[in-house]
Amino acid sequence: MDVSETLRDDLQDQADVLVVEECDGNNEEEHKKLIPHDMYYSYEELCSRPFITADSNIPRNLLHLSHSFGYDCGRRGNLQLLDEHTLAFIAGNLLVLLDVHTKEQCYIRSSSGGGIGAIMTHPSKQYFAVAEKGHQPNIIIYEYPSLRPYRILRGGTGSTYSYVDFNRDGSLLASVGGAPDYMLTLWDWRQEQVTLCNKAFAQDVYRATFSPDCVGQLTTSGSGHIRFWKMASTFTGLKLQGLLGSFGKTTVTDIEGYVELPDGKVVSGSEWGNMLLWEGGLIKVEICRKGRRTCHSGTIYQFNLDEGELLTIGSDGVVRSWNLETIDTADAVDDSGLFETEPMNEITVGRNVSLYSMVKSSIPETSNWFAQDSKGCIWKLDLSFSNITQDPKCLFSFHAGAIQGMDVSESSHLMATTALDSSVRVFDFLSKKELTISRFKRGGTTLTWASDRLNSAGGLLVVGFDDGVVRLLELYNPQSLHTVAGRTCSGDAELRLRQALKPHNAPVTAIDYERSRKIMATGSADSTVFFFAVGERYEPIGFVTVPGPVQGLEWSPQSHEKNTLLIFCQNGHVVEVQCPDPRAQTGGNTFQLSGLPTMHFCFRSIKSRIKRDAEVALRQARKEKKKKEREERLKKLLEQKPDATEEELQEKEEEEDEEEVELPPLYIPSQPSPLHCGFYSTPGSFWLSMGGYDSGYLYHCKFSEEQSEDPLERKDEPFFFLPVHDTDHNPILTITFNSSRQLLLCGMEDGSIRAYPVQASDQQLSSMQAYWALSVHDNHYGPVSHLRFSFDDMFVLTAGEDGNIFSFSCLPEEELQKAMQLKHAKVPSPRVGLELEKAAQDIEDPSAYSIETAKQKLELDRMHKEAEERKQERRKNLAELQSQFQALLEQNQSLPEHIRLHRSEFELDIRFHEETERQTEERVMEVRKDLAWEEEKHQIGLKKLQTMFWESVVQDTVTVHAFKSGHKISNYRLLALPAIQMHPHQHGPVASQSANLEQEHWRNKAQPGEEASNISLPDELVTDLMIQSGRMQSGSRKLGSREAEKLRKAAEKAEKARAMIEKRKKEWAELYASKPSEDYEDPKDVEAIRLAKEKMGDFKLKSAKDFTVPEHLRMNVDKKRVQLVELEKKIFEKKSEMNSHVMALRDSKVEIVSLLHAKVEQLQAIQQHLPPEKRLPLPAVPVLMQEEMPERKHRYTRATLERYATLRAKLVSTGLDEQQNGENILELLEQEMQDTHTEAQNMHMEDEGVETVSQKQEEELTELEKEKREIEETKNLYQQDKLLKQMEEAVWHFDAELRVLRHEKQELDVYMKMADLRHVTLFEELLLLKEFEKREDILQERLSIYIHEEQEIRAKMHECKKQMEQKKRDILRLQGKEKTLTATFQASLGENNKFEEFLTRVFKKKIKHTKKKENGGEGGNVTDDEDDSDEDSDEESDRDNDEDYDDSETGAPLDDSVCPPNCDPELFDNTLRLREHRLDVEEQLQEEIKNVDSLKKECDTLGKKEKIVQNNRKAAEGDLELINQEKQQRLNEVDVVVPFRLHQIEYVNNNGVLPGKLDSALVLNTADLQRLQKRIKELQEEKTEQRELYKQAKQQHVQLRHDLKDMEARKKESEVRCEQLMLMKFGKLVELEVLQTLSGNRKVEEKRQEVRERDAKNTQELKYWETKVTEAREALTEVTKHNTERLRNLNSLLSQKKALDDQLNSQQRKTVGQFQGRLVEKQELQRLQQLVEAQAQDIEALTDEIRALSRKDGHILPPLDPVPPPVPAPPHRHTASNSDVHRKLNLSSKAVK
Repeated sequence: MDVSETLRDDLQDQADVLVVEECDGNNEEEHKKLIPHDMYYSYEELCSRPFITADSNIPRNLLHLSHSFGYDCGRRGNLQLLDEHTLAFIAGNLLVLLDVHTKEQCYIRSSSGGGIGAIMTHPSKQYFAVAEKGHQPNIIIYEYPSLRPYRILRGGTGSTYSYVDFNRDGSLLASVGGAPDYMLTLWDWRQEQVTLCNKAFAQDVYRATFSPDCVGQLTTSGSGHIRFWKMASTFTGLKLQGLLGSFGKTTVTDIEGYVELPDGKVVSGSEWGNMLLWEGGLIKVEICRKGRRTCHSGTIYQFNLDEGELLTIGSDGVVRSWNLETIDTADAVDDSGLFETEPMNEITVGRNVSLYSMVKSSIPETSNWFAQDSKGCIWKLDLSFSNITQDPKCLFSFHAGAIQGMDVSESSHLMATTALDSSVRVFDFLSKKELTISRFKRGGTTLTWASDRLNSAGGLLVVGFDDGVVRLLELYNPQSLHTVAGRTCSGDAELRLRQALKPHNAPVTAIDYERSRKIMATGSADSTVFFFAVGERYEPIGFVTVPGPVQGLEWSPQSHEKNTLLIFCQNGHVVEVQCPDPRAQTGGNTFQLSGLPTMHFCFRSIKSRIKRDAEVALRQARKEKKKKEREERLKKLLEQKPDATEEELQEKEEEEDEEEVELPPLYIPSQPSPLHCGFYSTPGSFWLSMGGYDSGYLYHCKFSEEQSEDPLERKDEPFFFLPVHDTDHNPILTITFNSSRQLLLCGMEDGSIRAYPVQASDQQLSSMQAYWALSVHDNHYGPVSHLRFSFDDMFVLTAGEDGNIFSFSCLPEEELQKAMQLKHAKVPSPRVGLELEKAAQDIEDPSAYSIETAKQKLELDRMHKEAEERKQERRKNLAELQSQFQALLEQNQSLPEHIRLHRSEFELDIRFHEETERQTEERVMEVRKDLAWEEEKHQIGLKKLQTMFWESVVQDTVTVHAFKSGHKISNYRLLALPAIQMHPHQHGPVASQSANLEQEHWRNKAQPGEEASNISLPDELVTDLMIQSGRMQSGSRKLGSREAEKLRKAAEKAEKARAMIEKRKKEWAELYASKPSEDYEDPKDVEAIRLAKEKMGDFKLKSAKDFTVPEHLRMNVDKKRVQLVELEKKIFEKKSEMNSHVMALRDSKVEIVSLLHAKVEQLQAIQQHLPPEKRLPLPAVPVLMQEEMPERKHRYTRATLERYATLRAKLVSTGLDEQQNGENILELLEQEMQDTHTEAQNMHMEDEGVETVSQKQEEELTELEKEKREIEETKNLYQQDKLLKQMEEAVWHFDAELRVLRHEKQELDVYMKMADLRHVTLFEELLLLKEFEKREDILQERLSIYIHEEQEIRAKMHECKKQMEQKKRDILRLQGKEKTLTATFQASLGENNKFEEFLTRVFKKKIKHTKKKENGGEGGNVTDDEDDSDEDSDEESDRDNDEDYDDSETGAPLDDSVCPPNCDPELFDNTLRLREHRLDVEEQLQEEIKNVDSLKKECDTLGKKEKIVQNNRKAAEGDLELINQEKQQRLNEVDVVVPFRLHQIEYVNNNGVLPGKLDSALVLNTADLQRLQKRIKELQEEKTEQRELYKQAKQQHVQLRHDLKDMEARKKESEVRCEQLMLMKFGKLVELEVLQTLSGNRKVEEKRQEVRERDAKNTQELKYWETKVTEAREALTEVTKHNTERLRNLNSLLSQKKALDDQLNSQQRKTVGQFQGRLVEKQELQRLQQLVEAQAQDIEALTDEIRALSRKDGHILPPLDPVPPPVPAPPHRHTASNSDVHRKLNLSSKAVK
């Protein structure tokens, strides 16, 4: 037996004996007996019946359901599979069973009549559950295929069920209720018992399912939540325990679908299309596709597990298959919480498909599924995902959403419908099938089937759409076109667009034809009604505006005299418009009709007045009834009491009168009630059905004759009303009559239909009383929007907002088939020539102009055209005038000057010119304002271009050419470095500084605690000793000069000693501070070890798999970016340096060119003085090329711009494009500038040559002149040769410098190319590192957090340990203080104190100590009594000990709260005071011990936390190390270009041949290789040296240990000797520093002086009293002697008296013997009475003493002396005298003693 069977048995047992009080606490007796398995209910008794008014003759079977044409595709889970060919879905109050193959339907009505909430099939397919709606709805289990009700589950919810589900074995059923209880209930459905129940959530719950693998687990989901339930066994039985899922960082979403995985996890969908993996009530990970794409484009509605795969369906119409194991083990890789994966397979069902639910075929080993499409389809899907997978197949198609329009044919059993799903459908409700469908781009909002008089075939449909378009559609039988056109067509019917009109700009809400069918009216939500003339083409007549959105239209019937249109508006307005003339055409630029007679009515609420009148009538009837009853009672009273007066009768009547309740006030709703429908009754009168507050009545209204008031301000009231039963909250939405107007049908808001039998001529509806009602559509969201009778009144058709369409027949199915001759409806035949007509033009653009807007636009275009023509005419006239004026000016210019008119004379008035200029200026300003934005835009664009392409260029390319050789050199084109590269690594030092600051913070934080904890123990002990000493009288005395000087010197000495001690402490502190800790390591050794670890040992190559990247060599994006920036900076610097050389070379060339120009001019001047035959040819002066001076390109003048404009104008005519045109213009400009420069130079040379040729001929010269001329000629020849040589040298030197610089640049080019390769490598590495950046940053941040936490924990532990050390020192201090107190007490006792034991007991006694705390707010003391049980027990034991301790002399017990006799009171008080101090010290000691314990616990907790954080840190370091290894491996894959020469390659194979590939070669620098070889030798030498150093250090270590032992022994000897000296000198151990720092205290010295003075005074007084005592003793001796003598005499006299008394007594004894007995008895009685009184006084005294002792903190007084009993009076006189004598003797004896 498996777990599920065991749980099922437990549930069965509990269901037999337990009663769940929360759900059903009264049905225990009903379910004691088991329900037999073969028991069934009767369907006829369960199914709901129509409601019929009592005592009416309406037959119950008035209407018979014929067929359902709709499908509620928007309902959740509204598709179930009963067997391989039967589907089940809910349609309003029906459950439809649809045969997939035959398309036949079977129906099951709801039992409550309130609708059906949910359905679910049993896993065995033998049963299915129907959960209903209504008041206390039931769940009915039907058997399949018999469809007999098997079980009824009652009391699971209060209003509606939203979902039901069976568990895997089908033994349990889970149901979830809707608002308001949302109750989750588990049923043992076979026994109709509730097993468990609980409230699921406080919002809508969409699903509730059992886990198929985890028995006892359920899941519910809904609006903004998911909840995980568990059936837990408790001591009271099974309970439902729910865990609400926490979304955490994920956005809260509505969860439509989910699935339970085998291991207990749950995968759910989300609104944005990703999957959420839940574990333990939390989101473990969010699953998406690669690139963070969502799993579905929209909500995921359902999940299914199928053969190890996870199937998901979404609103995007796609079914995807996912790997279940991947989903189950998914986990987030970073803090984003996302896991990326791709589906294994997917199938797109189609466009505009939104899958809502899916069920699998019941055929074994099949992959066929049936899917519910919220767009109105049922699909068959093959999800095998193989090569032979079939395409998705649409099995059924329905309207999606509410039915917006419906109408029937006037001649056939055809019905047309439209909805917002953009489709128009035509149905044959006789044969129960859909004939055709047409789809458009916009949704339909209303539909009217045109009369047969408009279309002889009766196939014209007029459909209104939500974009304001009205389409005329022709319905015809395409098969009839075969004989006409000779072509074959398929299908039973087709719809063809005949005409498309757009009269409105808002949805069309109503369409209707007038009674002659010549005019069609359309109403819209834009508050307009448009009229069209009916014909082959519908022509617009015009429109009228109404006060609100149009709800309905109705033309007046034939019986009315006037042809009017009744317009119903949604806001309660009703407008009657006269029918316009179809031949009248509106003039002007609008179609609006302004001359039509119009009547207005605005509904005003009268419901409150109706209720008030009804209440008044009811009260009046009650009064009448009471009046009659009163009269009858008066008659009876008069009959009984004929003599009764009127006053008595009046009093009785007043007693019976009752106070009347005030009538309810009249109420008018602030917002007008909506108008649902209406219809004509008589001319000018109409009926209205209102909603909202005014529902419940039909109102008969008429138009007022006074229509001058504003329609929007009108308030009209109905003149009659008709109450409608049970419609206060269920208004009538639509009304229709049959053809004979004897049956009125009403469509209700709750989805029901009503039928009222009425009389045909009853316009007042007085016969509208009894009715027949049936719930058809969904009662919650399925109001009946359309009701129609068929043309023969044999069928009734209904359409609702739930998407359902039903047809009802007025006869049973058998009688209907007999009555109907045809089994199919007749489809209209096509018009003649239909196939030859072109398709009508449709209006597909939603933004297309309406008819009115198009006309206004046409009129506006016409006006624009006319205005433009007028402008052209005026321009033409102005041009003629300008030409005439120009001719006059030319004629005036040809006249002689003296008769020529001045230009100003042509101005008739100067103001015209000024006005023209002013207007021109204004226009210019306006144009500038208009172009300001464009100007600013172009300026910004120019600035951006300059910044991007000009300012970013540091240096443009400059090419310098040699003079003679063909060599040239170009600089580098440099771009400015970004500003961010100037400071690339500022964040590193900041981080380190912050870390250092943090460490410094912790150090500073720990230091004050140490300073604060240094409490001087000796000072406190001295203070305590001073407190314990006796208090002396306060008073200050002046010290003598000697004492004051001594005191001053002592203070100076103490101050010097204190300074020396402080200095010594500081030196010791510095010494101890410089002392290294036990784990101290020399920084040099640490650095050497680090270098050794880095550079010594067996190191792996970077390409090795186990290579560990050192900490300082680890690379990240920032470091790599720094390397990249540094490389770019170096490249920039090198290129800048080379560019400076090139520019310097260019500048030198400019100087040389200018120098050559000067030299040439000098040569020309010299050659003028030389004969032509001796003139050497002038060298060609080089010209700077354009490449050498690129900055000249940006220089231009006005002449350049004018020339550019001229060239541009010439080239525009060539037809080139703008870009090519611009390039040609620039080339022409450059060419012209070069030609101009060359021509100017040639002209200059020619001018010079002309000047040379034009020299005057040589004249005859003298010899001296010839000789002088020869000298000058020789000099000029020398100058000529020199200048030419200088020019050649300058050119040669420049060319040489250029070649040298060119060679350097070539070498630099090689290095730059290497740098570029390096840059490429670094950039590739940067891109690679960016891939790891996010993961690394997350891990690094996590590691930093752990390190920070660890540092904080260590700092706290350090602080805690310091506090513990301080507390331990405080404990030692307190223990020492306690010992000091004990020693002080022992010293105060002295030696041989007989009260030592008593005082010790008093000192050590534990009492209730009052602890005083300062109240900071008031400055007072608050006493807290500490009642401790231990102290109480100690007190009791002390009391016991007190009782045992008695006074040795008297034997009486001593009271430890009172000073005993003969004990020194000061000593006793001092003992009590020391005891108080001891108790204070003990309390402080206990408190410190508690603090130490708490600190220990805190340290232990911090230690555990530190271990956890260390483990986390190590794990983070490990993850970071793995990432670094992965990153290094990826970096190793980056190709690096390293050029080599052959002599640099030393890698050869075993044969000594260079291998073809160098993949496994290692690249090393030669210097590094040599350094490594050298390092080998150095390490060998260092190894030898280290061995020697180790031996020496070892020997030194041994010697130091011996020295340490010797020093410790000497230290111990010195400490022992010091303690012995202290004991010898002071008697105890003291602090030497305290003794050294003790200085004279002035107050102490004053006290000492006072003691000395008092001592002297007391000594003198003592001597005086000693002399007095001596004298008194001598006098006492004399008196004693005299007294002794007298006593002797007295004794002799007394002896004589005694002898006389004895004689006398013996003589009298005989005479008084008889009275002696009575007297003795009486005396004895008196004595006993006195004794009783004395004992009573003793008892009272003892009671007071006990009360005082038991009082807390009471002062105990010494016991009173016992009162001696009174001595009885002696009977004889001699007895009294004897007693007096004895008393005197006793007193005298005491005096002697």
